[in-house]
Amino acid sequence: VPRGTMPSSGHRLRDVEHHPLLAENDNCDSSASSSSEADVADRVWFIRDGCGMICAVMTWLLVVYADFVVTFVMLLPSKDFWYSVVNGVIFNSLAVLALSSHLRTMLTDPGAVPKGNATKEYMESLQLKPGEVIYKCPKCCCVKPERAHHCSICKRCIRKMDHHCPWVNNCVGEKNQRFFVLFTMYIALSSVHALVLCALQFVSCVRGQWTECSDFSPPITVILLIFLCLEGLLFFTFTAVMFGTQIHSICNDETEIERLKSEKPTWERRLRWEGMKSVFGGPPSLLWMNPFVGFRFRRLQSRPRRGGPEFSI
Repeated sequence: VPRGTMPSSGHRLRDVEHHPLLAENDNCDSSASSSSEADVADRVWFIRDGCGMICAVMTWLLVVYADFVVTFVMLLPSKDFWYSVVNGVIFNSLAVLALSSHLRTMLTDPGAVPKGNATKEYMESLQLKPGEVIYKCPKCCCVKPERAHHCSICKRCIRKMDHHCPWVNNCVGEKNQRFFVLFTMYIALSSVHALVLCALQFVSCVRGQWTECSDFSPPITVILLIFLCLEGLLFFTFTAVMFGTQIHSICNDETEIERLKSEKPTWERRLRWEGMKSVFGGPPSLLWMNPFVGFRFRRLQSRPRRGGPEFSI
């Protein structure tokens, strides 16, 4: 991958969007944006985007609604104790895993490149060979790594950016793609489980003539079940497609942006299992299914906001 430093040092800094080359009087504010990688890792990542926050809250409300209907409309009124216990444990476990994966996706830095690091001092610290070329993003004034793309919502360059998903209020990139895959998988599984329970509940209610199948009145029960069926079908269709797309992209070592732009790979593509291991970490194991792996409580510190969309504490 061609890389380089400042023009004044015999190296070349190429702007990927054909803006003027970075000079010593460039408008990049390095003091306000060149946070170290270690400093960024200790922050809680959160994008302050109105549409994304609304979509994220809606996702949680819909999952909570499904859990309410499954628990209080279908399982608790059931006369079969073990049927209620087993299905209650399964559905609530899937819901907890899905929401935990959602939180990890939303609050994990997807691989943001530090802002404003395209400075002369940083270029010289790279100690690159004369004549080599590196790329600068003119929007966030950063040295743009290979396979990184600028997100207009996050206002940052994201390493291996796949896409920006409003439902998780974050980009899906190098560091949080695993949690996004788990989120889609657990939502799809819980949707299938809810649909199966709805079908069994309808059969039970019809056989019992709607007298003892629920603690709610028959009209309310029907409305709640129909809405849950529609939600389950919609969620399953969306998340199953996204899950399949993500697995396909990981196995091909290609992001969605690279596929849509038909970018020719300048990197050595990983084999299928190598790609899976790079995203999920380590050899295949049950830990791949655990969204809590690597989680640690961060020490809360108040930090000044520097005008970006992300909120750090």
